[in-house]
Amino acid sequence: MTEKQSKTILIVGAGGFIGGFIADCALRHGYETYVGIRASTSRRYLSDSRLHFVVFDYDNPQSMAATVRESAPSDSGWDHIIWNLGATKCADPADFDKINYGYLLNFVKVIMSLKMTPEKFLYMSSLSALGVGDEKNYTPMTSDMQPRPNTRYGLSKIKAEMCLEKSGIPWIIFRPTGVYGPHEKDYLMMIQSIDRHIDVSMGYRKQMLTFIYVDDLVAAMFQALDAPAARVLHHKYIISEDRAYTQAEFRAIVVRHLGNRFAVPVRLPMWMVYLVSAAAGKLGSARGKASTLNTDKYKIMRQRNWTCDISDAQRDFGFSPQWSLDRGIEETVKAYKNSSKK
Repeated sequence: MTEKQSKTILIVGAGGFIGGFIADCALRHGYETYVGIRASTSRRYLSDSRLHFVVFDYDNPQSMAATVRESAPSDSGWDHIIWNLGATKCADPADFDKINYGYLLNFVKVIMSLKMTPEKFLYMSSLSALGVGDEKNYTPMTSDMQPRPNTRYGLSKIKAEMCLEKSGIPWIIFRPTGVYGPHEKDYLMMIQSIDRHIDVSMGYRKQMLTFIYVDDLVAAMFQALDAPAARVLHHKYIISEDRAYTQAEFRAIVVRHLGNRFAVPVRLPMWMVYLVSAAAGKLGSARGKASTLNTDKYKIMRQRNWTCDISDAQRDFGFSPQWSLDRGIEETVKAYKNSSKK
């Protein structure tokens, strides 16, 4: 290990959709940037030659400890760590616990045992950790509301949060709502469907949706890391655009940016959505592949109120979303059209 020359950051789980954006932003902020990935992880969005790659075997704590010792920029480790590793869908439901909770627990034990505790450890949780909100009056979800996770995914995120709370690590927890932007896949499926003139929605009761464009989410991370420790440490923040949308509003925005094309709204009853989700989940498990539709995803789609209160983040580190859904969808559709031409 060498002496630290500048601010250092380790981004664990850097190979996914959000990870590439975090790495680019870290470099722009002047960090000596380390990206934690698996040996099998694609490096498609990690092409900058200034990045230091740290290849982890998350299933092997001893190997993880050796990797941390060999890769850390100094004996004290990294100044900041962002934990972006996580699974949103799994062929085996037990893997939610293993990946979202178990891997974090092992890593925390490693850096604590090596005395490499960072100044700030930012953990990417999820709004799903809070579970179902007020579906009668549609009161916005708040950072201090009692969590009631109703999915295996949400439960695994709460367990990970509790792990940090008990660890002695100087943590910050983000609970973002639905993250979208170029390279993201789930919202891309919705855009592709609308591009084929069909907009499928679930259930007949009012549903309010919230979104956060990836650039706004990443900007919030570095605002929190740059903020005074006394203001942000040991706080949990909901990260979202500061308004909610109906499915019809989402559809209209996508249609306009696709070129004023029409899309027929198709509403499916929740019982039908459940049957399709359950069947798709079982088929995926039988094949050993995670399915986008499953009973966990059904519970998320059934939820009616995703409205958010972001006042804590606005107060503590000046979070101010710059990307409205209209602007973000415009950029996302551009990327979709460009990729379709290739």
